Amino acid sequence: MIIKSFELDKIKLTKNNLILLYGSNQGHKNQVIKELFVKVFNGQVCRLDESEILNNYEEFISSIINKSLFEDNKLIIVSRASEKIIKLVNEILERNVENIKIIINSDNLEKKSKLRALFEKEKNLTCIPFYEDNEKNLSSLAHTFFRKKNIKVSQEIINLLVGRSRGDRANLFNELNKIEILSITKKNISLDDVLKLTNLSENYSVFELVENYLAKNKRQVSKILNENNFANDECILILRTILNRSKRLLKLKESENKIGNIDLTISSFKPPIFWKEKDLVKKQIQSWSRNEIKNIIYRINDLEILIKKNSNNSVNFVSDFVSNY
Repeated sequence: MIIKSFELDKIKLTKNNLILLYGSNQGHKNQVIKELFVKVFNGQVCRLDESEILNNYEEFISSIINKSLFEDNKLIIVSRASEKIIKLVNEILERNVENIKIIINSDNLEKKSKLRALFEKEKNLTCIPFYEDNEKNLSSLAHTFFRKKNIKVSQEIINLLVGRSRGDRANLFNELNKIEILSITKKNISLDDVLKLTNLSENYSVFELVENYLAKNKRQVSKILNENNFANDECILILRTILNRSKRLLKLKESENKIGNIDLTISSFKPPIFWKEKDLVKKQIQSWSRNEIKNIIYRINDLEILIKKNSNNSVNFVSDFVSNY
């Protein structure tokens, strides 16, 4: 049985003891686990990693089947779950285990996932997908937070926080809590205060810079460069990452020329491209010709030699390279 993330009130109505939470929005999942399960649960709460269960499988099964009649109800939260947990789910269903509620927390599961399919089809199982929060939703969460805390901030500040949260409310609430602490000693919160206080801008990874460079997202590349202070020793890492991704892009481009269908090229590529990357990879393929990609590879080789000879200017060299196509 499927419950959408915007229908969470239905969780209170379900009597199912096995519930699968999957998706990339870990912040939202953590919030649901805390507020809709842990807070309202009257009994023992146990948190386990999937590997802990599988490594001691027989012992775990025995512990939940041979419960004492006087033992309290138990809520088990299983983290980092994968397809391997299906064995446990099927055994619990077969044995009709009661007084145990198990929350299975997994990352994104594709449609062909056997674990996802099992929870979607079985009426006595509950499945809830959690996708990235959109800007409208995150903005609403920020407005609600500041209103409840009676903190006055500008829309510009909220827009900044939403932009930096990168689609995850956990990131957003981390920064909102910092602002709440600041508001105890500072009545008027300015944009400069928030820029100094929040640190999400420093979390842009080298990988994100590279992917946006290859997608020719000039605005995002500029934003990442402006909000990061890359060290000299990180510049070689950036170039090597661009080099590796460019080689993959060249193979994709050559495959597309043979197949003649960009979507089929991406879906059939080995190693498989993660679903979350597919739109960005598609844009990368569309943005470059085969010769242009080869030119990137040649330029990187020359730039590495230049940086090794002039290491003090490596940041400037790399910034110029990724800013100019």
